[in-house]
Amino acid sequence: MLATAFCMVAHMASAQSPAAQTSVELGGKTISVKYSAPSVRGRDIFGAAGLISKETNFPIWRAGANAATAFHTDADLKIGNLDVPKGDYTLFVNIADANNWELVINKQTGQGGLTYKAENDLGRVKMKMSAPGAPIEQLNYKLTLLGNGKASLTLGWEKHIGEVQFTVR
Repeated sequence: MLATAFCMVAHMASAQSPAAQTSVELGGKTISVKYSAPSVRGRDIFGAAGLISKETNFPIWRAGANAATAFHTDADLKIGNLDVPKGDYTLFVNIADANNWELVINKQTGQGGLTYKAENDLGRVKMKMSAPGAPIEQLNYKLTLLGNGKASLTLGWEKHIGEVQFTVR
């Protein structure tokens, strides 16, 4: 009986989306993303019949699981063509076209992942899309230094990778 209870708890824990984060220092300033990282687990994620299409804000996706994905910058940034003042934001992704994502930077913070209000958008930036060599089982964000004062934010999951570049203003 105790073994059965332990197995049930272990299964429930493995089904949860673990907390994750990434950060980079650019121009002496820290930029970070905190999110929950769901796994594919054999599900169809994107597309008209995919898991994301059932979320209340579709085609706006919370770009993570559980609470909304948090974005923090200690510096004023230029993300694509968007000026982003230093501070805290929430990241969403417009996936109306599963092969042409837009990163949505929202000024509301601390909300649940399914709470999205377009009137709080700071702006949107087209993401450069690519396909991974193999499907990405667990959603991940990466912040990477590119040199010459540039860095990138990359979001990968299932058969999609979206990337935007940014600089300190």
